[in-house]
Amino acid sequence: MSYPTSLLIRQASLMLPNGELIIGDVLTDGRQIVEVASKISNASPTQEIDAQGLTLLPGVIDPQVHFREPGLEHKEDLFTASCACAKGGVTSFLEMPNTRPLTINQSALDDKLERAANKCLVNYGFFIGATGENLSELLLAQPTPGIKIFMGSMHGQLLVNQEGLLESIFAQGTRLIAVHAEDQERINQRRQEFAGIDDPAIHSQIQDNQAALLATQLALKLSKRYQRRLHILHLSTAEETELLRQDKPSWVTAEVTPQHLLLNSSAYQTIGTLAQMNPPLRSPHDNEVLWQALRDGVIDFIATDHAPHTLEEKAQSYPNTPSGMPGVETSLPLMLTSAIEGKCTIAQVANWMSKAVATTYGIPNKGEITPRYDADLVLVDLDTYHPVKREELLTKCGWSPFEGWNLTGWPVTTIVGGEIVYDKGQVNTQVRGQPLTFLD
Repeated sequence: MSYPTSLLIRQASLMLPNGELIIGDVLTDGRQIVEVASKISNASPTQEIDAQGLTLLPGVIDPQVHFREPGLEHKEDLFTASCACAKGGVTSFLEMPNTRPLTINQSALDDKLERAANKCLVNYGFFIGATGENLSELLLAQPTPGIKIFMGSMHGQLLVNQEGLLESIFAQGTRLIAVHAEDQERINQRRQEFAGIDDPAIHSQIQDNQAALLATQLALKLSKRYQRRLHILHLSTAEETELLRQDKPSWVTAEVTPQHLLLNSSAYQTIGTLAQMNPPLRSPHDNEVLWQALRDGVIDFIATDHAPHTLEEKAQSYPNTPSGMPGVETSLPLMLTSAIEGKCTIAQVANWMSKAVATTYGIPNKGEITPRYDADLVLVDLDTYHPVKREELLTKCGWSPFEGWNLTGWPVTTIVGGEIVYDKGQVNTQVRGQPLTFLD
């Protein structure tokens, strides 16, 4: 049988929807997977990949990134960020609204979608941001995975920290609400308390565990009051985790970043302000509690919170340094290395970084290697270790908090919509992703 545009991946160790790893073949036709079998012999594809010794996983869906375009392209842009995604095995992303102008209305959302159509090598979706004054836009804007609310760690229109304004957003509509949960009033108070200290490690004290807990408690209270779909972004503390372990309605989900699992406040001593992010890095105890909650299902999936800044910006003295770090190129090898080390399984990583994200955001036909699903795939090498090197990164900011870490599970080939977008160190910049759709 001949296909006009098709790809046959031969003899990969591939992840089935039930989590089982088998040696087999995968055939794509156009943008979709059409056959998965131990051996496919009756096809005449336009291209073949010999995947012996490699593991085939669903492409990563990164549900929280900041790609800086429009307005902040000196840090990152949609083209450079999507190249970094391709290198990292990220085949789809959901991007946040704190660009310039802010993504707070349909015209700004349309502008981003147009930019992405012209520039993005991978699939894309964009959040609409809440201001407290744009409720009609929050209800009607399309297509979007949800409403982003900054309850803290923000200034200007996107800071929504008054309970009355928050309640008005939770009370109307059914669209998923994703919250950056930090209590701005406590942060302001502690900034005054620790004023004058230029050690970046104080950042984790200013924006402490209690600041995160207070905001998560409020978001959970409002979600329960209106039975409103709530997603808690970048969960970072043991206290929040215990709250959700005791009281997590079926319509509430949560995510964690690799850096909150694998880095802690000791990183300030070695990488300084490169370790500064919001919410901050926590203690080794928080790391352990987050890992257990992820394995137990209290935390639903992984996101990177890819939020790049230039090295020049990060070289300023605290508190003048911006918070945030890149992550799309390293998230999959970081998690797969953790699996090889016994912290979790490869099947769990595939679920946390693809299927569970697609389920939560209602993204159809993604996250599984099965017929009629989209051919968004990544082949990884679990037998070879390679360090994170600054000079090899494709993100425009050109650095990683994990520089020097020796990791396995690096992508060898990344496939978006049946097309090879990254292969053995080379990016195919002619490939373009598609806008994601979201089912209510």
